[in-house]
Amino acid sequence: MLDLHIRQRLGAFTLDIAFTAEERGVTALFGRSGSGKTSVINAIAGLRRPDAGHIRIGDTVFFDSVRRIDVPVEKRRIGYVFQESRLFPHMTVRSNLQYGLRRVPAGERRIAFEPVVDLLGLGHLLDRRPRGLSGGEKQRVAFGRALLAQPRLLLMDEPMASLDAARKAEIMPYIERLRDEMNIPIVLVSHALDEVVRLATTMVLIAEGRVRAAGPVGTVMGRLDLSAVTGAQDAGAVLDLTVERHVPEDGLSVLAFDGGRLTVPQIDRPPGAAVRLHIHARDVIIALQPPSGVSLRNTLTATVAEVAESGPSSADVRLAVGGSFLIARITRAAVRELELAPGRLVVALVKGIAFEPDSSGEASDRRKRVVDV
Repeated sequence: MLDLHIRQRLGAFTLDIAFTAEERGVTALFGRSGSGKTSVINAIAGLRRPDAGHIRIGDTVFFDSVRRIDVPVEKRRIGYVFQESRLFPHMTVRSNLQYGLRRVPAGERRIAFEPVVDLLGLGHLLDRRPRGLSGGEKQRVAFGRALLAQPRLLLMDEPMASLDAARKAEIMPYIERLRDEMNIPIVLVSHALDEVVRLATTMVLIAEGRVRAAGPVGTVMGRLDLSAVTGAQDAGAVLDLTVERHVPEDGLSVLAFDGGRLTVPQIDRPPGAAVRLHIHARDVIIALQPPSGVSLRNTLTATVAEVAESGPSSADVRLAVGGSFLIARITRAAVRELELAPGRLVVALVKGIAFEPDSSGEASDRRKRVVDV
């Protein structure tokens, strides 16, 4: 587990960050530019020394101001992938990959060259130089070089920020494979919510140098008081579902979770596979009775859990659906007319669904949508 609590004065800006991250999976530091995210991972890497606090990974202490411990960068064994790949231009892909591996004693090498090449699809690129690679290919090589340095932890500072939509769609599945197949915790810095929703297991929401919330992505996204930080346009719930079945004749897939079932355009994942949905608050309608005679078919039985104002004329309503939650953004007049209050039984109508592209990487990174399914 990564255990971090640091404080640092940066001019007029004060960083005071505390969170823990599990040993496996992706912890996403999410927030607007200038919120302090990169300063946090630079402190983890040893590139910036905090004024006070501690940084630990498991039983290893990297920094502790009270005990006067500050392990040098080169001894922390932390992989770092920057926004730009920063490959050595005079070296081939093979030499770039082997650079980190050669710096680790043979007896400490638990990650081998060939599996990393296979994992990242780099076999056909080994004899090429960086100038002949696309942006996505360069980042894959950067991932490989960081992995072969045998890191305890992998840091990624907005690794897709410089990529266009097509290259971003290309790189996403490889980060998923790193998350799922390598037993290395990853800390990802991002201000793109679609990246966080798709990749992260834990979300740390940072604003003005402070942690506003931390926990599972669905839990953080489901809080009504955080929409101003996550972004009003992106307000909504995140659901983790399972592919139940496909309906090829209609081009649809049925997804199940503890709150019911949702129908989406057919996705390229087998029954039993996990799928994460981001359902925008603006795409959820509340009714008191199941509708009839309409084309919309995604309806879920729900209970009002919380109501909060979200604008001069709007309100956000948090709906409990099984053990999960949806958020609906409706007018304050509708809240009054429907007499919505905690405990009220309602029906949630889902107009549109945004979900992660399929893991094959063949889809673009634009969210696919289904309207009136």
